[in-house]
Amino acid sequence: MRIKNRIDLPGSGESWIQVDFINETGVMDRVHLLGVEEIHALNASMAAGRPLLVRGEPGTGKSQLARAAARLLGRAFIQFVIDSHTESRDLLWTFDKTQRLAEAQLAGSLGGNPDMIRAGLAAERFLYPGPLWWTFDWENALEQAQRVGVAPPLQLDGGDWNNGCVFLLDEIDKAESEVPNGLLEALGSRSFVPLGRTGPVRAVGTLPLVIITTNEERALPDAFLRRCLVLHLRLPQEEKALVEFLIWRGRSHFPKARESVLRRAAEMLHENRRSAMEARINPLPGQAEYLDLLRAVLGLETTEKAQLAMLDVVSQYTLKKNRDQAATE
Repeated sequence: MRIKNRIDLPGSGESWIQVDFINETGVMDRVHLLGVEEIHALNASMAAGRPLLVRGEPGTGKSQLARAAARLLGRAFIQFVIDSHTESRDLLWTFDKTQRLAEAQLAGSLGGNPDMIRAGLAAERFLYPGPLWWTFDWENALEQAQRVGVAPPLQLDGGDWNNGCVFLLDEIDKAESEVPNGLLEALGSRSFVPLGRTGPVRAVGTLPLVIITTNEERALPDAFLRRCLVLHLRLPQEEKALVEFLIWRGRSHFPKARESVLRRAAEMLHENRRSAMEARINPLPGQAEYLDLLRAVLGLETTEKAQLAMLDVVSQYTLKKNRDQAATE
């Protein structure tokens, strides 16, 4: 299975796929544009059977890329966001030792048949499938989830695990080096052995598509990089290219927005990125800030004149998030 279809955007000189998400609420992006480079990288990752590491500054659409791929392929989408407390085992399985200890103490105080007590304290009764368990073998994870009384990952876009899974491991650079190193064997062999089990959980059916994102806050181990394909997502540097790039995205998210508003917001984003670069201030405002600026302005005003005026007001809160940048302008 590969991504084939694409559309040409008038005047862009490039080809894109517009992916529409369903059942979306709140301020999350409802669409995503996939470019040719991203399409080739996704197809290469699936063909090679290797994870795709997506590098780039915040706000370039790295996380949405994974969801868009799942939507296009009709696959189940599973996401895990790394934090500083994440351990590699959390992605495979978790074990509720606190609950097991409490039940052991209760059983001991009440007495009873020793065989029944041992069965009640079996490890599998306190074993919860992690995201890679669902990714590798959904049916097996579902059996274990029902055993401990938890629901499967919610599929907002209607993805079907029978078509395979897309797993997003988000912001891996926030973790200690133990996390990527600890995942090498599981990702390489597509298998692992949970606590209390004699046999491994293995990837079955359609090989999963694993997408890993990094904001480059921390270097990743060389051994981990060697086992990944790498996609670099960058915003265009030249003003005209960046402005047109943002307008295409703004139009896809807000089809009723006026061209003048989309263009002026894009020009303001470029101006703020340039001043931040010159002052060596990070993070730079990017695509996410551009969409937030439009979302706020279009929600506050209805006429073109009022929206253009409101851009100057709202940009103070969306494009100048860094204190040093706000102080220099």
